[in-house]
Order: sequence, then C-alpha cells, then structure tokens
Amino acid sequence: MDRTHIVRFRRDGRPVWGMLEDGVVHAAEGDPFTGLRRGSAVGPIEEVGLLAPADPSKIVAIGLNYLDHITEDAPDFQQPENPIIFLKPPSSVIGSGDAIVLPAGAEQVDTEAELAVVIGRRARHVRAEDAYDYILGLTCSNDVSARDYQFTDGQWARAKGFDTFTPLGPSIATGVRADSLAIVSRLNGEVKQHSSTDKLLFGVPALVEFISRVMTLEPGDVIMTGTPAHPPRMHAGDVVEVEIAEVGTLHNPVVADQRPA
Repeated sequence: MDRTHIVRFRRDGRPVWGMLEDGVVHAAEGDPFTGLRRGSAVGPIEEVGLLAPADPSKIVAIGLNYLDHITEDAPDFQQPENPIIFLKPPSSVIGSGDAIVLPAGAEQVDTEAELAVVIGRRARHVRAEDAYDYILGLTCSNDVSARDYQFTDGQWARAKGFDTFTPLGPSIATGVRADSLAIVSRLNGEVKQHSSTDKLLFGVPALVEFISRVMTLEPGDVIMTGTPAHPPRMHAGDVVEVEIAEVGTLHNPVVADQRPA
C-alpha cells in the first residue's frame, strides 16, 4: 500500500474518514478497508479535532516484549517463550488531544509508549511471512496502566481497562514497516522512554501469526506491541507524548477524575 496517513474526525455529528497531508486534514470517500479517495481540504490538524483513527472490536495488547523493560526491576527475570497477550476494552480508546483521566483511588498510573498495528482485513491462521498483507497500517498508542491495581489484582484487566486508558493516533500510517522505528515517550516535554521497534522480542509478523492462531482478527482491530523500559508516572496537569518515527506523535493531557473512588 502507498504511504498515506488515515484519520477519523467528526462531521455533522458523525465519525468520518479523512486523509492527512502536510498537516492538513482532507475529507475522504470510501473506507480504508476497501479503498479511500481523497476529497477537499477540511482544515489544519490542530483545528479539526481528530478522533482515534481506529474503532476496534478488540484491542490485543502484548506484555513483556522489550527485554530492557522486563529486566529493569528484576534483572534475572526470564523472557517469555511466547508472546504474553491480554485484552483491553474498546471503551478505553481515546484520540490524540483527548484527556487521560486518572481514576480516583489509583495513585500509581504510568504511561507506556507503544507501537500499535491496525488490522486491514479478517485474519485467521496467518503465517508470519504474510502478516503485512493483513495489516492496514501503524499508529501510536499508550498503554496507560494503574500499577497499584496491576500488582494487587494479580491480573491486568482493571489496571489497564479504565476509560481513557488507550490513547491511539493521531493517524494510521500505511505503507510503513515496523522493522526499525524509533519510539519515544515524553512527559511535559522531557524524554522518558527511548528505544526502537527492532528491539521487540516478538516482532509484528510473529505477533500477527501468534494472535491469529488464537482469535480471529477483524478489520480495525488493534495490536499493541509492548513498551520499552522506564515508563514514566503521570499526575494531573501533565502532558504525555508518544512519538514513533514515520508514524506520528500522539499527545494527551492528564486530568484527575473528580468523582469519588
């Protein structure tokens, strides 16, 4: 597929597809899964107000997929033999510019910079060498994690499943391979994570093969590929960014939930 940046935004109260070129959002006809045609310019990206670029039926996330993250607190921890997969709810998805809401009662909430893969067509029992035939493109993601709940619950559904805990965006970059892309997270402009997708223990083709043996992946589904070392802690008033080379920069302010725990 040619290199494009696919976006979603709201027009006349409903989500529509668009294409991003040189910082300008253009309307688009069709859909990314059967073909998009660029239309007229809508406006600069800062003025349009983008939605998350994917509307997945499921989000399959990968844990423990960068060795430096596995061993930063436990040097003798052994890397997994197979990808560690877990699910995040679609209700946790927000777009670039939307606020991450820190739940009342959660005191240790981290941001995790991750490359995300958006599936382009139904995938079941896909071979690794064919994986990119089933991928629409790549986007930036943030696997927001409430560590206090993660460690006490013994599983990750609550810790990673709160509303607003899966920022995606700003666009889906097509025609880009995930072989060696720089990935950075910044907290209030300061770099906190810096790595490359060539350090993934299980690369994108292997993940598509492994996951599609377990469950059918539908168009628009998202695979989050794991985070490198040093994911930073967030507090209300912070701004977090995830930047991935050739893909884009996802940014989200952080606010406190004003409701009781």
